[in-house]
Amino acid sequence: MIRRRHLLAAAGALPVAGRARAQSYPDRPLRIVVPFGPGGGTDNLVRVIEAPMRAAFGQTLVIENRAGAGGTIGTEIVARAAPDGYTVLVTDSSYAINPSLFPSLPFDPAKDLVPVSLLATGPVILLAHPSLPVNTVQELVALAKAQPGALNYASGGNGASTHLAGELLKMVAGIDLVHVPYRGTGPATTDVVAGHVKLMFNGISAARPHVDAGRLKPLAVTGDKRAAALPNVPTFAESGLAGVAASTFWGALAPAGTPQAAIAKLSESFRAGVTAPAVQERLRSLGFEPIGGDAAAYAANLRTETAKWAEVVRRANVKLD
Repeated sequence: MIRRRHLLAAAGALPVAGRARAQSYPDRPLRIVVPFGPGGGTDNLVRVIEAPMRAAFGQTLVIENRAGAGGTIGTEIVARAAPDGYTVLVTDSSYAINPSLFPSLPFDPAKDLVPVSLLATGPVILLAHPSLPVNTVQELVALAKAQPGALNYASGGNGASTHLAGELLKMVAGIDLVHVPYRGTGPATTDVVAGHVKLMFNGISAARPHVDAGRLKPLAVTGDKRAAALPNVPTFAESGLAGVAASTFWGALAPAGTPQAAIAKLSESFRAGVTAPAVQERLRSLGFEPIGGDAAAYAANLRTETAKWAEVVRRANVKLD
């Protein structure tokens, strides 16, 4: 009887211990895995929002860059992490694109991770070398139709968002452009600036120095409105090609099974990070548009983006290197 009373008492204490742990969350640093290298768009976003997010979370943030395989290496690390609320992934639209590109992934995007927050979006910009005799999207389309297959565009590699944006442009405009893949957006940009390739899509933060210096001509940006960082550049919709919806989205995910209380706290902390007034100004100057949406908003975004890019990959018959 004495042993049984001890066991019952211990069993009764378990829910109390669980509640105590939940109430003490967070009580140690948060690990944010960025599945790309330092200095890229995702890394820049996380480092800009780090200070206000740290204040809202109440603990130190440890940012860990784990690049490789189009973001899948870092994503797998988070998918296999303990679902305790102390490891999250911050990634871009590659999370919605990769399931259609890779024959198999080392994780199940629909089951192994859960949305936490929709952080921001950012337009991509169509750029031309100054030697190309066009200054608008309409002029580019006319030239491409007059010379099918004569114009080429660079990208950061087969299946990269900068590649699929070009394929989407081809579909919407009904033109034939030749894709020239590079091993990264940096080398692609270098060759377009040099004039070896005449066109490319790129993020605003990477493109703006070349635009400001006159080394590249901006033709149009994706998105519903003009980018604050380049207000004189029209949108594709203004240029008559509303279907070129190739903007990048960034969001945070956690391992499946992470407690809902932790998801809520993380979502609240990320929202505080991207909505701080000084941070919003900085993000917009870099070409981001802050959102700060919750887990439901990101889940809806992923459904839409995954379906859209799957169709682009299928229709363009995109194959990895």
